[in-house]
Amino acid sequence: MKRTSLIEAFNIERKDTFYNQVTDYEIFQDKKLLDDLRTRIVENLIDKEIPEDKLLNQFINDEIDKTIEGYDLSNLERSHLYNLIDNEINGYGPLTELLEDKNITEIMVNSPKEIYIEIDGQIIRDESVSFINDEHIIRTIERMIGPMGRTIDATNPMVDSRLSDGSRINAVIPPLSTKGPVITIRKFKGEMTEADDLIRIGSMTPYMATFLEASVKGKCNIVVCGGTGSGKTTLLNILSDFIPDDERIITIEDAAELRLSKEHVISLETRVTNYDHDGEITIRDLVINALRMRPDRIIVGEVRGKEAFDMLQAMNTGHEGSLTTLHANGAKDALNRLETMVLMSGLDIPIKAIREYIVSAIDLVVNIERMSDGKRKVTSISELETLVDGEISLKEIFSFKQNGLTQSGEVNGEFTLFDETLPRVYKKVAARGITSLDEMFHIESRKS
Repeated sequence: MKRTSLIEAFNIERKDTFYNQVTDYEIFQDKKLLDDLRTRIVENLIDKEIPEDKLLNQFINDEIDKTIEGYDLSNLERSHLYNLIDNEINGYGPLTELLEDKNITEIMVNSPKEIYIEIDGQIIRDESVSFINDEHIIRTIERMIGPMGRTIDATNPMVDSRLSDGSRINAVIPPLSTKGPVITIRKFKGEMTEADDLIRIGSMTPYMATFLEASVKGKCNIVVCGGTGSGKTTLLNILSDFIPDDERIITIEDAAELRLSKEHVISLETRVTNYDHDGEITIRDLVINALRMRPDRIIVGEVRGKEAFDMLQAMNTGHEGSLTTLHANGAKDALNRLETMVLMSGLDIPIKAIREYIVSAIDLVVNIERMSDGKRKVTSISELETLVDGEISLKEIFSFKQNGLTQSGEVNGEFTLFDETLPRVYKKVAARGITSLDEMFHIESRKS
C-alpha cells in the first residue's frame, strides 16, 4: 500500500506560529492499542533478520501486517501506524517529521508524552507526536549520535553531538536527569547563509553588513557574543563567508555546526572520554594543535574555558582575523567572562596584564540578541580601545535601541551608527586597501 506522510494525510496547516494539531490519540480511538501495537512492531523488528529474498520495505510491511492481523483498524489508523514505523526504521522515530519541518527551529523532549517545539521564537507544546516510553527515547538518541561516534550510557550520561544536516543535539539521561531521558535539538537553519538574509529579516542594516565584511577581510579579530539561541553560530557562519577564498581556515568545535562555503577548510572536533575514561581531546588541545597547522584563520565555535588564553595568544601572535563566539549578555559581560576564563588557565597573571592582553588581541565584539518577539537582532558592534582606570574601554560603533512594541507584539526600534569619531579598526582595514568604509565614515570630508 502507498504510505502517506502524516502532514499529507491530515492536511495540517501551519499558520503564523501555531498550527492545527492532530494527535496520535485522535487518530486512534484506543490509546492503549496504539502504544501496544507500536511497541510490539518495533521490538519485533529489532530482533528480526531480513531474509535475503526480500526488500527492506516489503519485509517491514509484512511484519506490520502480521502484528495488526485481527484488529479492526480503519484505513486512516493503518496508514498512520505504517507511517510511524517507517519513521522508526528510516528516520529518527517520532522526531522525524519535526526535523523535516522548516518552520520548527528547536525541539525539546522532556518525557515520552511531553514534547515542545519552537516556531518563530515561540515555544509551544506539540501533542501531535509521542514516544512509547523512556527506552524508546534512548534508542532514538543512540541512532542520532551513533554516526558521529558518540555514545550515551550510565557512565557517560550526557552527550553533545550533531546530525548530518548540522543540527545540534544535546541529550541527558539518568542518573543526571531525574525525570528520564531528555533531548534538546537546535536545528540548523540552512536558509540563513548570507548577510543579505539578516538584512532582509531586520537583524542588521546594510551599513552594518558592509562594516562587518570589511572588518573580516581586514583581518580584525572578532568575538560574537549573545545568549542561548540568539543566533551566534548563524552569524559566525555568515562572517566566515567574508574570508577570502585563498586563505587556510581551521575550525574548532565541540560538535561541528559551522558550514563554511570555502574550499580550504580543516574542521576539528573535540572527543569525549571513552569507557576507560581516557582519550579526551578538548577545545584547548585543538587550539594549541591548530597553531601548528599553518592556519591563516582560526575559528573557534565557542570559547568557554581554559582555551580562551590560547585563543588570545593566537590572536596576538600573527593569527589575525580569528573569529569565535562566547555566551554573554553584552560586550562588557563578554570581556568579563574572558578575564575569568584566562584566570581558569592557571597562569599567575595580574588582572591588569590580562586586560591589556585582551585589548591587544580583540578588535571587535558583536552582540546578537533574541528579542521578546522571538526575532534576532545584532544589537551592538563595539571596538576595544584602551584601559581607563584599569578597566577596558569600549566604543560602540553600531547599536540597536528598542523603543517599544507594536500592537502585534513585535519589537519596534532603530539602528544607530556612531560616526562622529573614526573607529580604530578603520586604519587596520584601510591598511589592507579596503575602501568600502570610506563613505560610511566620511573620509573625504575628514581630510579637508
